[in-house]
Amino acid sequence: MHDQSIADLAAGLRAKRFSSRELTAHFLDRIGRLDPALNSYITVDHDTALAVADAADRHIAAGAGGPLTGIPIAHKDIFLTKGVRTSCGSRMLDNFIPPFDATVVERLGAAGVVMLGKANMDEFAMGSSNETSWYGPVRNPWDTGRVPGGSSGGSAAAVAAGLCAAATGTDTGGSIRQPAAFCGITGIKPTYGRCSRYGMIAFASSLDQAGVLARSAADAALVLQAMAGFDARDSTSAEAPVPDYAATLGEDIKGLRIGLPQEYFGEGLDAGVEASVRAALAELERQGATLVDMHLPNAPLSVPVYYVVAPAECSSNLARFDGVRYGHRCEAPKDLEDLYKRSRAEGFGAEVKRRIMIGTYALSAGYYDAYYLKAQQLRQLIADDFRRAFEQVDVIMGPTTPTTAFALGAKTDDPVAMYLNDIYTIATNLAGLPGLSVPVAPVDGLPAGLQMIGNYFAEGRLLNIAHRLQQATDWHRAVPAAAPRRPPSETGARD
Repeated sequence: MHDQSIADLAAGLRAKRFSSRELTAHFLDRIGRLDPALNSYITVDHDTALAVADAADRHIAAGAGGPLTGIPIAHKDIFLTKGVRTSCGSRMLDNFIPPFDATVVERLGAAGVVMLGKANMDEFAMGSSNETSWYGPVRNPWDTGRVPGGSSGGSAAAVAAGLCAAATGTDTGGSIRQPAAFCGITGIKPTYGRCSRYGMIAFASSLDQAGVLARSAADAALVLQAMAGFDARDSTSAEAPVPDYAATLGEDIKGLRIGLPQEYFGEGLDAGVEASVRAALAELERQGATLVDMHLPNAPLSVPVYYVVAPAECSSNLARFDGVRYGHRCEAPKDLEDLYKRSRAEGFGAEVKRRIMIGTYALSAGYYDAYYLKAQQLRQLIADDFRRAFEQVDVIMGPTTPTTAFALGAKTDDPVAMYLNDIYTIATNLAGLPGLSVPVAPVDGLPAGLQMIGNYFAEGRLLNIAHRLQQATDWHRAVPAAAPRRPPSETGARD
């Protein structure tokens, strides 16, 4: 059952070929057998999952429910889940049990999904490899000696290995799209404000956005439909109508203008990844799209801009973790200052401390104008590049990552090398645009991804283009040994 699409699973539930309880038990069994080698989950809630599945079966039997009723998914452990530990991958919140659900969790729950558990992640979403988690690194199901990407690496690995039907994630600088590329699945980061951030533990508030990781664009469309929309509890939530994403899948793309930024195809891009990306572009061209060479002149500034803005916001957001109200508290503090210092020193990992220090420095008196203000000015230039580009093209495409998944430990001692892994994804967050990663032909047996960037609130267009590509190819059908199914051909053509 784990090898079926969400639509097929929903049809099977309605036809009573299997129940949600049987489906949920199947995924729980796979988690128990396969996840010890992957470490993709932090918390698995067997009893609650089965109880919710039973409720879903009753709804289906009564002729109620929708396309997600009874479908088992995982939530990234950054979303608050009432009564279920939400750790954000950190020792700081190892003992935190939220009193309410995040809006994303609440809406998907209302749609009838079954939460299997909470997916592992880089600590406080700070990382590109899922190696900074307090609970240990997640391993890529394609090669357990390699990273799955981050920070939503647990979600991506769980979907790729067939340990859930889909998963939520968050994307601050590529944290959905990069792990989707490394794990060979589809991942979408919608427009900033499209999904509520209420109940989503903040890293960088002007960049964070909730999204979906799934095996196909069609699956992602169903999940995003349920979780998107305005939320009065989130002051950054957009009051924009949410279209029916599934209804527009399969629309003709003839005449679509695809922009190819020169900056995304230059030095540092692996030759194999580029060849796979260009093969996918050629397929879209065969379907009637036009490829347009273009420039995003300020794109090379994305990484330095991001690593001023994001740490500055992280420094502010993480100031609340002081050992007083909730979270980790040191033993026998001598006084209030000792409580603050030791609780934070013990509760945060090295990467989180590094970013807090960078951000605090950038915001300090005498440096604010030189660093944070300047970074915000450059951020506007990056957004202006995209605005001008979308006057000439309909969508922008390129590689999601410069390479395939790298080995565990390969970049942990070189933070700058780690940060450069997000070189193609960060600009999308700085501009607040939607982005999607879709699998392309494997490179030396490892997944690679094509990134699609759309104009504001153009998630439907991105999902449709990805769906058209997946209808014509079978790269997205590839699965690791942990979840054997028919392997894809190198050309992507269907049998």
